[in-house]
Amino acid sequence: MRREVRYGLIGGAVALVAGGVGGYTLLGGSGDDERPQQVRAAQDGKPAGAPAVKSGPLSAAEVSGTAGKFLDAWKAGSADKAAALTDDAKTAAAALTAYPKQAHFTDLKVTPGKATGDKVAYTVSAQIAYKDMKVPFSYGTSLTVKRDAETGEPRVAWAPSVLHPKLGKGDVLRTGESEAPPIKAVDRNGAELTKEAHPALAGVLDSLRDKFGKKTDGKPGIEVFVDRPDGDKAQRPDETLKVLSKGKPGTLKTTLDAKVQAAAEKAVKGKPKASAVALKPSTGEILALANSPEKGFNTAAQGSLAPGSTMKIVTASMLIDKGLTAPDKPHPCEKFVTVGGWKFQNLNESEIKNGTFAQSFAASCNNAFISMAPKLKDDDLTKQARDVFGIGLNWQTGIPTFDGAVPVQSDAQMAASLIGQGGVRMNPLTVASLAATVQNGGFHQPYIVAPSVDGRSLAKAPRSMKPDTASALKSLMKLTATSGTAAEAMSGLSGDIGAKTGSAEVDGQEKPNAWFTAYRGDMAAAAVVPASGHGGSNAGPVVRSILSAG
Repeated sequence: MRREVRYGLIGGAVALVAGGVGGYTLLGGSGDDERPQQVRAAQDGKPAGAPAVKSGPLSAAEVSGTAGKFLDAWKAGSADKAAALTDDAKTAAAALTAYPKQAHFTDLKVTPGKATGDKVAYTVSAQIAYKDMKVPFSYGTSLTVKRDAETGEPRVAWAPSVLHPKLGKGDVLRTGESEAPPIKAVDRNGAELTKEAHPALAGVLDSLRDKFGKKTDGKPGIEVFVDRPDGDKAQRPDETLKVLSKGKPGTLKTTLDAKVQAAAEKAVKGKPKASAVALKPSTGEILALANSPEKGFNTAAQGSLAPGSTMKIVTASMLIDKGLTAPDKPHPCEKFVTVGGWKFQNLNESEIKNGTFAQSFAASCNNAFISMAPKLKDDDLTKQARDVFGIGLNWQTGIPTFDGAVPVQSDAQMAASLIGQGGVRMNPLTVASLAATVQNGGFHQPYIVAPSVDGRSLAKAPRSMKPDTASALKSLMKLTATSGTAAEAMSGLSGDIGAKTGSAEVDGQEKPNAWFTAYRGDMAAAAVVPASGHGGSNAGPVVRSILSAG
């Protein structure tokens, strides 16, 4: 039953418009100003007869010439002279002066490459002189040349990345004792987790070291590293660039399962974009996190995407809690439903006549849910997501996460939120937690390192799911897994199973984002495969592989 239906509107599109009504004012006539140049210059605030300021694109000579002068001054140690060639001389001078001292660099050399448009790449090489160590170090970065609006002269656009490509605002390149000792991260069974064996965990391992390194018995090493501002470390941990002395790693036990992690990495590999998470419903322990591509943003735990029909897990629980429906209660899915002046339609104008709510859930029929909007308060869905499923409760997982958002909305936007569109935002971690909450009968905040390690408190849901609701939800998800939109992906899996598919429409995409979440025994998993199509066909196999490995 591949009857996953498209979230659609007739006569318009539901969207939040940021900001107010923009406008502009036209002053003057056609723009063909034939006044003498000196008059125009005087009216522009410049003395009559002042030379015209250069404008327009930079020439190749201006780009390479300005970059060359800047780089020559930098490698010569003339920080002020180099800074004067930038568009922020004060900031540049301070950074250029501090750079070799903080990084303990000597014998600095800068070798320019060819200019490409307004960008110039170059290689920086130096000797790291720290205590009794002297080690070579080199890297590549680039700068951009732009024309100064006031003087018309070419200037280097100052940015921290001019010094090193990994530097952002407030970051410092340092050589010295690392902020946190190295860690030997191990999985729940004691198997070591390394970046080499699990490239998808590289960013996670950096975060774990930054947060928990000092909680272990390890000793810091000597490194060249990017030191992030204290307020940013939670989201952007320090990054090691070169190890001069390893120090002593401290062992840190995680909740991950190396076998399940490997399965998750294999399941998303080869897809241009995909992310997956596995959890243990009875505890909330994170068993696996994987992204494709392996390097870059951790969409699995930090992504913010419309979850599509996987949100119907929350919506169904709310409707059942309120006594508005039940699995065996008549609940037809109409072709068209109008809410707040907007007309919603199912994909291909499909419908389920004289059906039950269970049939509508298993077929993921949108209008069966949207039709309930007039019976709900604007904040009902927000409260259900937060109070029962823990969404947005500031989870303390041990790594940076986005814990979901279900904002209070009204009219058509609220109706769209019921099917995971509108303003609802989640990621595989939060969606996996929805399935885990159903399987367990209550919310356990996900975590990757036990709270006993650092004494942090885990988020608690304000209220438990009603027993009858929990039982009804499990029956709905089992039906979906055995004879609904998730049946193909879940075929052949035995035991206590349940699933939900989702296809989230995104403006500008030809195909929707595919979602799938399911549980089998004491494991729940979720995956998203952006711009791929139907949830069951595209994200389903990813989750199936993970559950099979568990």
